[in-house]
Amino acid sequence: MALMITDECINCDVCEPECPNEAISMGPEIYVIDPNKCTECIGHFDTPQCVEVCPVECIPKNPDHVESEDDLMAKFHKLQDQG
Repeated sequence: MALMITDECINCDVCEPECPNEAISMGPEIYVIDPNKCTECIGHFDTPQCVEVCPVECIPKNPDHVESEDDLMAKFHKLQDQG
C-alpha cells in the first residue's frame, strides 16, 4: 500500500525531505503523499522514512491503494527507470 498523511499533520516539514521518491509535497492545508510515487521506501530502506521521522504519527497505510510488496518493488523499478 502507499502511505497517506492524515489531518493530524502539523506541517512540521520533516517528512518531505526524507522521501527518496519525492512522493511527499505540500497540499492545500497539509502535506500529501502521491500514491503513484510512494513505495513505502521499498527499494531504498527497510522502513518508510516519513513514518520514522513523523513526530505525531499521522502517516498510516492508505486503504484506497492496496499493494503487495512485489507491487511496491515493481513501482520502485519503474520510478528508477523514469529518473
